[in-house]
Amino acid sequence: MKDAVQAIVRIGAANGIARFVIGQDGILSTPAASALIRARGADGGIILTASHNPGGPENDFGIKYNTRNGGPAPESVTDAIYAATKAISEYREADLGGPVDLATVGTQTFGELEVEIVDSVEGYVALTKSIFDFELIRSFREQNPGFSLLFDALNGVTGPYGRRIFVDELGFPESALDQCTPLEDFGGSHPDPNLTYAHKLVERVAAERISLGAASDGDGDRNMVLSHDWFVTPSDSVALIAHHAECIPYFQRHGLHGLARSMPTSCAIDRVAAAKGLPVFEVPTGWKFFGNLMDAGRLSICGEESFGTGSDHIREKDGIWAIVAWLNIIAHVSQTAPDASVRSIMLDFFREYGRNYFTRYDYEEVDSAGATQMMARLRALAAGEHGGLVGRTFSGYTVAAADDFAYTDPVDGSVSGQQGVRVIFADSSRIIFRLSGTGSQGATVRIYIERYDPEQFDLDTQDALKPLVDAALDIS
Repeated sequence: MKDAVQAIVRIGAANGIARFVIGQDGILSTPAASALIRARGADGGIILTASHNPGGPENDFGIKYNTRNGGPAPESVTDAIYAATKAISEYREADLGGPVDLATVGTQTFGELEVEIVDSVEGYVALTKSIFDFELIRSFREQNPGFSLLFDALNGVTGPYGRRIFVDELGFPESALDQCTPLEDFGGSHPDPNLTYAHKLVERVAAERISLGAASDGDGDRNMVLSHDWFVTPSDSVALIAHHAECIPYFQRHGLHGLARSMPTSCAIDRVAAAKGLPVFEVPTGWKFFGNLMDAGRLSICGEESFGTGSDHIREKDGIWAIVAWLNIIAHVSQTAPDASVRSIMLDFFREYGRNYFTRYDYEEVDSAGATQMMARLRALAAGEHGGLVGRTFSGYTVAAADDFAYTDPVDGSVSGQQGVRVIFADSSRIIFRLSGTGSQGATVRIYIERYDPEQFDLDTQDALKPLVDAALDIS
């Protein structure tokens, strides 16, 4: 990673960049990078992250470009970059006379080039403290010594952020941290905050009866939240945060302008938007689609089912933000419900809105040609060909609508088509099929399954969704 940082500086210097701002030791979480781009008014930022379009040695090293709003580059920019790569015949590097000292905070000069090394954590912590009620959380922790936190950074970039916020600022013990030393190989594990890859956290939370367990991923933009007796789906998490937003100082000051989710994410947040009289946007998968709405002042809180949650404080999803939001909400609810827990807070939410049972199945590294052929057939069925889907019944569920989701950006009018085949049933249950292009080998087919239940909140998710799972396999 540090070799790549040095190469980027040399190539940038040879191609007209006058100033680089770099996190100490080359480390910045993706949310912190977004915040820094915005705070400094930078023209853009280059982010090295294993979680975005993996490439390089062993398929675990990717590069993405964020524009001056701090968010991922829109398709118009990435398409232009791709077109340029096809015409490159040579590249230039500047001779800086030696490597940049990435370890020392301060400004270094190489001829006309300035390189500033900044504390990777300081600015982000200051931003986070301006968003949440740290005093309330500290008071809650002191008054509830039995409340336990376990944060697992999965040996990714957020370890230092977790230590500064959870231990130094909020007063949790050092034992509240696990795997918080950033390692370039993530300790040989996959830094993905889900029930499969964060199994160590899941096991410890259950065995030690942890009140709030949380994980973040390799570059810090995703999160997982659970307790010893409840797992919070990402779809439910963003909806719950939106429901309780008024207890968070940032939203007390700025208000709520709108809510949004990626198309495959469950519709739980739609019900919150309806109750609050707010617009809700359904966008394609990809945080860049949220950024346009935020820049236009139309969106405050949003999320993706792939463990991404965030708000308009930056233009990236933000794993630490979501975890501190949960602490803020628990502390607030506990003022009137002293026994409040992750489970009780979620059950109270379901009593008000009902529950959207949700799951996702991933078929990874499948034959690309076969996956493409299957998706083409599903699109044809959704369009009414081969007898269509509307009016047909599968496992007791009757199809009310089907389409190939296309999104017209309400801000700039751009259109993004073929974003996934949606099958919507008469009771509002949904099955969605998407072909993912981010895998390093073959193709990945994702099937998203959702069922709304206004009365039963504590069913086993797989039992609740089994008829729809069968229907999805029949259809596909």
